[in-house]
Order: sequence, then C-alpha cells, then structure tokens
Amino acid sequence: MRKLKNSELERLEVSEFKQAEKSPILIVLDNIRSLNNIGSVFRTSDAFLIEKIYLCGITAQPPHNDIRKTALGSTDSVDWEYAESTLKVVENLKSQGVKICAIEQAEDATMLDEFQPQNNHKYAFVFGNEVKGVSQEVVNASDYVIEIPQFGTKHSLNISVSAGVVIWDVFSKIKNLKS
Repeated sequence: MRKLKNSELERLEVSEFKQAEKSPILIVLDNIRSLNNIGSVFRTSDAFLIEKIYLCGITAQPPHNDIRKTALGSTDSVDWEYAESTLKVVENLKSQGVKICAIEQAEDATMLDEFQPQNNHKYAFVFGNEVKGVSQEVVNASDYVIEIPQFGTKHSLNISVSAGVVIWDVFSKIKNLKS
C-alpha cells in the first residue's frame, strides 16, 4: 500500500471551499485561551466543511502566528466572526432557529453517542474554556448539553480533541441522514 501524495488528495481550493455546500454545523468558541487550540479547531472545521466559527470573549482572532501554526491556512477558508459575548451569539443563533449544543459535563447531559441530529436542522456546538469549560449562562441557554463519554482517569479532553470528536461524530450522523 502506497501513501498518497498531497497532490493526489484532490482537496478543494479556498475559492472552491467558499462556494461548496457546507455542513449544517456552526462552532462557537467560548473564551478559549490557547491559540494552538483555536488553530486546530479551524483546521478540523475546514476538513468537515463547517459553515462558520464564532470566536467569543478572550478567544484570539486571526491573523496570529500561533493560530496560523496549527490552522495551516484554514483561517482563510472557514468563515469566522468575533463577538465579545458568547451568550449574545447563542441568543442570536437561537433566534434564527439554530439548535445550540453546549459540549460539557452536566447533570442530565446527553452522551454524544446517543445524540441524534435531525435532518434539516442547523446546530451550533459550543466549546468552552480549557479550565472553566462552557459558561453556566451559556449552558442554561442551550437546547442540548452533550457530553463525550470518557472511561479513563482524567476529567476532560483537550478542547481541540473534543472539537474533532464532536465534529466528526455529528458530521457522520448528518451524512448518514442524507443517504
């Protein structure tokens, strides 16, 4: 088995990405402090045709060298917007009919493997600060609180890993709804 060269992968150009049909997934970053995490979320969002990323609170914005290192150009392909208040972004998206999903460990959370997205719905997944998680006011305003099942000794996953797990899982489920 031969590894493929990058030139054989048939990836979209940035202009083609901008024109491509996007998955019905939005990402909201609630006060993310690590620029490498932010860049990684951009890169994962590019891989799964995410429509937009909302950078909120202390979350840094492109252009920034530390974001660029992990984003590898995806800050040019994936649309993004900065807002000071995560709660205002969530309330605005809800008013547009978007289902808000906080990724958090909480009472009565739905486990990710049990979460079933519905066809013809748009979802915004909120990922929280590396130490404090998603703010309680945003959890309270969410339509769903989704927890990634974990079985080891640690209490949480890195935010960029969490985003990769959630985006892949939900993207796959939505793709299966359409087939």
